[in-house]
Parts: sequence; structure tokens; C-alpha cells
Amino acid sequence: MKKIILLVIAVLSSVYSMAQTELAFPFQGGAPVMTSFFKDSLVVSPEIVKAKATGTAVFKFTADTKGTISRIVIYQADDYILTAPIIEALKKSNHKWIIPDHEKTHDFILPFSIAFNPPAIPSKALVMKVYDFYAKRKPITAGNQIPLDNATLLPTVIVNYDLGQ
Repeated sequence: MKKIILLVIAVLSSVYSMAQTELAFPFQGGAPVMTSFFKDSLVVSPEIVKAKATGTAVFKFTADTKGTISRIVIYQADDYILTAPIIEALKKSNHKWIIPDHEKTHDFILPFSIAFNPPAIPSKALVMKVYDFYAKRKPITAGNQIPLDNATLLPTVIVNYDLGQ
């Protein structure tokens, strides 16, 4: 009798539990297209190259049923200098986002990683410039809790730039 009651409880609980729904990738064309879009659209500023800046930045934004993005929020950034080109690239992605059918708006969290392509043999000047950036960076961090609600975490966009001459 105990086994039957446990079996009935297990079956009923499995009927009422809902598995995580599978969503289509929220960028038109899928993940590879999104990564390619941001690598092409994100223009690394001369200030970033000059400072030899590297780091990550995590953004949250909201998309509506037309794919229009709004409310861009910086959750975290290793330095403020990294954020301006990312914001411009996010603005270029307007009308490319797809949200679940039953929602009017949806929040997305998109991490970025920006770094330079290191030379085979780094010079002392390069090493000092990288250290100088790290020592003087101005990170953006959250000072309090951040409720995430129903946000979707997207794959990290990795952008590498060349140092030039």
C-alpha cells in the first residue's frame, strides 16, 4: 500500500512539475550569427588600443516584440573605457532580437570579453602598459543586489583586437 501511495505521489508531482522550456535562440540567425554580428559591429576605440585595455563587461537589456532594445544596463565592467563601443554595438542590434511568444518584453544578459592579440614576444613597454592599465582601471560594479527575474543569459561575445605598430 505504501508503495502504491508513493507511486501515485511521484506520478502526480511529475505531472504538475514543468520542465524548462526550450527556446529558439533569441537573435535572428542563431548564436553564430550573433557572435559574428557583434565581432563585426563592435569597433574597438583608439583609446582602448592605446591603453592596451582588456577585460569583461556584462550588460542587461530589454527587447520587445519588435526586437527593439531598450534599458541597457551595465551590470559589471572591468573598466568604463570598454563599455562605450559595446553600447554602440548593442544599439546596432536593434530589431534583431526574438522574444518568447507569450511575453511583451524580455530581458537578456550578454557578457563581452575584450582583449588584444598578444605578440609572440612582448616588449617591456607593452608589459608596463598592460600593468599600468590594470593598476589604474576604473571598474563598474554593482553596489547592491540585482534581481534578475526572467532574464536569459546569452553566450559570451569574445572580441580580440590587434595592437598595430
